[in-house]
Amino acid sequence: MVGEVIERNLEKIKERITSAALKAGRKPEEVKIIAATKTRTLEEMIEAAKRGIYAIGENRVQEAMQKRKDWPKDLEIPWHFIGTLQRNKARKAIDIFNCIQSVHSTNLADILQRLALEKGKILECMVEVNISGEESKQGVQPGGVEVLIEHMLDRCKNIKIIGLMGMAPLTDREDEIRKSFASLRTLRSKLEELLKIKLPELSMGMSGDFEYAIMEGSTMVRIGTALFGPRN
Repeated sequence: MVGEVIERNLEKIKERITSAALKAGRKPEEVKIIAATKTRTLEEMIEAAKRGIYAIGENRVQEAMQKRKDWPKDLEIPWHFIGTLQRNKARKAIDIFNCIQSVHSTNLADILQRLALEKGKILECMVEVNISGEESKQGVQPGGVEVLIEHMLDRCKNIKIIGLMGMAPLTDREDEIRKSFASLRTLRSKLEELLKIKLPELSMGMSGDFEYAIMEGSTMVRIGTALFGPRN
């Protein structure tokens, strides 16, 4: 039953992704679905993973630890951290996640570098940018992103920067939402040119606005409610 609901929802999401991508002259397969699984049951997560999402996206290290421990050994899928990472949880996060999408300071980057070096691994990371201008949202201000990435390129050899992540402002206005997503895409292009690097991923768009995000260049959409239904 749970699997059937998720399968139906996933089909609808894929149809919406296809439609938005084609409108923007993009290929639908350029867009990866990250299942936002905060508070979701292990059963729901497993059903989603079996049906072809790209990755599991968790917001809380403590919650993810238990889920990861109980995860079926034969079901391989990347785990992305998409919440605010507290420094004291960084060591546990590195054990659980393949990618940290929410690096927002040199301090956090240095901690992740030290831990990744200790464990002898290369950790994929994304820089979280505050594109909404809202104080309630995490992320480095757009003007500070270049300095942060330069620091990471120079000092964090065990971190592989794969892109940028951002959240739109809390509004129903399409123009405002799209403008914030477009600003992240523009920033990415500017950074690639200035720093002579490739930032292939743009993680932007959630259940309520992922179509706008895709039209503005998103390569990863973080979807919870549209995939699993309303939270209990």
